Amino acid sequence: MPDGAISAQQLLQDGKLQEALKAARQELVESPRDVDALYCMAVSQRYLGQQHEALQTLEQVKAVAPNYARAFQEAGHNYKKLGDLDNARLAYKRAVELNRALIASWRELAAIHRQQNNLQLSAAATAEFERLSNLPPELVTVTSLMEESKLYRAEKLCRDFLQKSPHHIEAMRLLALLGMKLLIYDDAEFLLESCVELAPDYWLARLDYVTVLHKRQKFKKALEQAVILRDMFPGNYVFDLTFANQSVAIGNFESALEIYDKVIAAHPGFGQTFLARGHALKTVGRVDEGIESYRAAYRVRADFGDAYWSLANLKTYRFTDEEITLMRTQIERPETAADDRFHLCFALGKGLEDRGQYEESFACYVKGNELRRSGLRYDPERLPLAMQRQMEICTQRLFEEKTGVGGDYRDPIFIVGLPRAGSTLLEQILASHSEIDGTMELPNIIATAHRLDGRRLVSQEANYPAILTQLTAEHFQKLADTYIKDTAIHRQGAPHFVDKMPNNFMHIGLIHLMFPNAKVIDARRHPMACCFSGFKQLFADGQEFTYGIDDIVAYYRSYVSLMAHWDAVLPGKVLRVHYEHVVNDAESQVRRMLEFLGVPFEPACLSFYQTDRSVRTPSSEQVRQPIYRRGLEHWRNFEPYLDAMKTGLADEIANYPA
Repeated sequence: MPDGAISAQQLLQDGKLQEALKAARQELVESPRDVDALYCMAVSQRYLGQQHEALQTLEQVKAVAPNYARAFQEAGHNYKKLGDLDNARLAYKRAVELNRALIASWRELAAIHRQQNNLQLSAAATAEFERLSNLPPELVTVTSLMEESKLYRAEKLCRDFLQKSPHHIEAMRLLALLGMKLLIYDDAEFLLESCVELAPDYWLARLDYVTVLHKRQKFKKALEQAVILRDMFPGNYVFDLTFANQSVAIGNFESALEIYDKVIAAHPGFGQTFLARGHALKTVGRVDEGIESYRAAYRVRADFGDAYWSLANLKTYRFTDEEITLMRTQIERPETAADDRFHLCFALGKGLEDRGQYEESFACYVKGNELRRSGLRYDPERLPLAMQRQMEICTQRLFEEKTGVGGDYRDPIFIVGLPRAGSTLLEQILASHSEIDGTMELPNIIATAHRLDGRRLVSQEANYPAILTQLTAEHFQKLADTYIKDTAIHRQGAPHFVDKMPNNFMHIGLIHLMFPNAKVIDARRHPMACCFSGFKQLFADGQEFTYGIDDIVAYYRSYVSLMAHWDAVLPGKVLRVHYEHVVNDAESQVRRMLEFLGVPFEPACLSFYQTDRSVRTPSSEQVRQPIYRRGLEHWRNFEPYLDAMKTGLADEIANYPA
């Protein structure tokens, strides 16, 4: 924009519509993909009565920024002016899926649902509209910024508001939600605990309190809060399900399944209950019943992407012809939400892969990854830089200077690596030993690292891992004590337990300073097999690096470099176990692991698939079967489409042991 020129946005705010339209066009000459200029142009066109032109402009906005919620809201306004209520409803629905703070979209949704005689949906939209309308404008802005992942701006605005109104419950709740998004769970817990003390009847804060307690693995306390909610609102299926979900967390599956069945009987049109029931059944090994529950979920709502993906994610399920056709149809429907669409793409990819239709399967995986990645704010440079920082700070000299710090615990066994590298198999083998408890992917080490990093702007240099050089022996002892205390709920009394969080490979330096006597096993898999398996896996949370081939290649290479660093500065700390070696000679690898851990060999470790325990990862059904070889080089079915991956991993492939 020329110096001294007034921006299109300013002209639009001043009501100078023709001038705003002209200015926006000029700005687009210089920057054709400028989202703000395109959006101003579309709004100007709508106010000037140019609805069709505005909709064309908004398609350009969506092409540049697929998750720009206000573009969908603006599209809704145009469709409404054209009298196209069905498309208006779909646009407003997508807008609030992307940003729940868009008050105008909730208002219009309520009106359209009412006109179309869908009174239940109208009432729900009205309730959300009224809730947002009654909030102070600052808090509506905070909510919107949170939805747009502008977390630090949202936090500053929320804190500024709380300085003026220190006990505003909704502001405290929003600040707690920001804490959860920033993984600062202890602060979030304190804020929400304060909320329920100050406003015990405010169910929304108590529901969030259950969530943060669950994330902090305080499952017993979370269950207690879920009981309060259930008793406050008897017969409300949302709170019945909250109680059931927390029952699952403490391992009380039968109680949870009874509740799921009761809710389904009373509310058969709520597919999420069938999904939760399916997860619980799968976890306890009742797979056939779980399959039927997942099928029931998509029968309730044909585009319920997570139901299809849950079937695919069993790894052993094979879709019928009818299900394949149904998934194809739902992917193409414009009404299908983005979240459902990428779930469907990954599920269809798996279904076609099982049928040997590899070219179309790969296209589905690519589309699913693109859709998933578009909803993330992944910075491909952040994690490799964080790994480089670990190598710069966590040197042999540091560990020599810190000799003797940490707790004298020998309980934890850390299995690390990349996802889909065989860590669940290793955990199941070890958990079959009488002296070792299996647990789950525990987030405690990562949460500890986040607490050490503290609050900072994205532009500010990280405090962690540099802070490790400053901490005292007493501090490391306290960190170790806290970890042991917080993970106790997952143990069944054995002398050792497995912490199978793959991403902990980033924090082996921290682990060593907390637990100098702890053992670490690095689960490693052939670069192509590991990276492609990650690329075609839709993860429930995290692992953002897997949604692009260049990203996953860079991550794998950085992981290999960092593990080589740990081998050099902490010799003997890590035992590397290659998945292919376990498949080819299980007994020798099992004996090797048990010797490393200092426990005697037990034959049960070889018949691990008979061990009765709940498994919550994507490999849950695979580890309930004997080891099989057919998956070793499954990636070769897709080899014609993986040239970029092979080129990027050339050195790692060349150096991978036979």
